[in-house]
Amino acid sequence: MLPTFLSQGGAILWLILLASAVALAVVVERLLHLHRAQINSTEFLNGVRNVLKRDNVVEAISICDATPGPVARLVKTAILKRELGRDRVREALEEAGLTEVPRLEANLALLATIAQIAPLLGLLGTVVGFIRIYAKMEAAGLHAQVSQLSQGIWQALICMAAGLAVAVPCYAAYNYLVSRVNAVVLDMERTATEIVNIVTDPNANGNGNGHGKAK
Repeated sequence: MLPTFLSQGGAILWLILLASAVALAVVVERLLHLHRAQINSTEFLNGVRNVLKRDNVVEAISICDATPGPVARLVKTAILKRELGRDRVREALEEAGLTEVPRLEANLALLATIAQIAPLLGLLGTVVGFIRIYAKMEAAGLHAQVSQLSQGIWQALICMAAGLAVAVPCYAAYNYLVSRVNAVVLDMERTATEIVNIVTDPNANGNGNGHGKAK
């Protein structure tokens, strides 16, 4: 059955299949990226806080380097800027966040575009199929046979079905990935607020003259 679909679908079907392959690659890549980006921020912050209580800034930075994802990079930024004061630390975190969010959203626009154009490509294939039907009917006149019109009918139905079959999962995957991105961004915002308090509050690390003290 599949060879029949491929042979009867025409060039538009191959465009739809190409779009589906690109969409699949984007979904797999984004899932892997977001899986690495989302960590247990509470446990991670507790570990950093305990290390900073011992004034071991080097170890805290090493923990950040060893932990993947934007949350760890934000915490590292706050630790490196800890002596500049609360306002400067907060500004540095905002700037770092502006560079992290586009990384999380990379290629999502492409996936949304594929979800939107796939049914349009299917509709285009349907129109081309009907054009072939009418061309055959005009050439054969009243003596047109169903077998002469079948190629156009096949193309019209196959392309429309393929366009919808690609668009529906792409749209669902896009919404799911956006929800994952929003969850990571929310985690980043919560972590940024906590790490500012940790590195700038003299009492946060249990040591009034430690490295967490604001200058």
